[in-house]
Amino acid sequence: MKGNEAIAYAAIRCGADGYFGYPITPQSEVIETLALLKPWETTGMVVLQAESEVASVNMLYGGAGAGKRVLTSSSSPGVALMQEGIAYMAGAELPGLIINVQRGGPGLGTIQPSQSDYFQATRGGGNGDYYVIVLAPNSVQEMADFVDLGFELAFKYRMPAMILSDGVIGQMMEKVVLPPFKPRRTEEEIKQQCPWATVGRPADRQPNIITSLELQSEVMEKRNLHLQEKYQQVKNNEVRYETSGLDDAEYMIVAFGSAARIAETAIEKAREEGLKIGLFRPITLWPFPEKEIAAAAKGKKGILTVEINAGQMVEDVRLSVNGTVKVEHFGRLGGIVPEPDEIVKALKEKFV
Repeated sequence: MKGNEAIAYAAIRCGADGYFGYPITPQSEVIETLALLKPWETTGMVVLQAESEVASVNMLYGGAGAGKRVLTSSSSPGVALMQEGIAYMAGAELPGLIINVQRGGPGLGTIQPSQSDYFQATRGGGNGDYYVIVLAPNSVQEMADFVDLGFELAFKYRMPAMILSDGVIGQMMEKVVLPPFKPRRTEEEIKQQCPWATVGRPADRQPNIITSLELQSEVMEKRNLHLQEKYQQVKNNEVRYETSGLDDAEYMIVAFGSAARIAETAIEKAREEGLKIGLFRPITLWPFPEKEIAAAAKGKKGILTVEINAGQMVEDVRLSVNGTVKVEHFGRLGGIVPEPDEIVKALKEKFV
């Protein structure tokens, strides 16, 4: 099935309570598949096409405030519209899952694939000092697997999580093993697991107030310091990455998502020509595996980041190695997906 379809199937199987979204290429199959599967008739999951992306993310905010397992999906311009709501959720410490199947920009751009929302996702595209957990799948299988993982991390740390995919992974078709069915939680389970939620409170208790607003600066500073402590816990515990061929490598390619798949083929071609190259694939883009990249970079002659953008992750890689290794970038723009031969050529031109 397509990556977008895998998201829909996985959401139902992972016990999602609600999906709120709006169609936009190249992710429309998510809501289309949910509409075809009609989970409201089987599991009770709500599926609602909102009037806009702004409405979608505020419905997400409301569902999350009630302790529900809720998600939304969109593509780059739509996720840009959601940034205020995502910042509100971060400030109110609410768990929710956002799927971004990226397309080219800026603005409306193209409907073709891109990875140019890296900064938007990893820097917290809304206002204030906050982060969201960002998972970058590079297969249809990971599109399915990361739904449950995204919910798990979002509820563990009470913060939004994002699956940052792209039009290649969203539209490509592969075999996939779907996750086992996980029943939706009862109201009593939500009450026990989410004491902060607006539902399930005893009659003698005042309602929980879900808000990111605080008018007293001293209190707001304490809230921000609490968030920063939580983010440090995430950085300490939730870094995920994958490597291949680094043991004997002289050069290292760092790439995520679909670019990492293309880089794998480029590495095979380069090794046939006698170039010893290995791959480092960040799976969590935030928290970014900075220490792990620094360790992997030791003894390497150079690092090439391969991204379908003008060069965004390359900045985090440079910060990670702190000038100890030369770091260069190669990417294509406008929705053009790079070819493996282009990557090999770029590596030769920049390092060999």
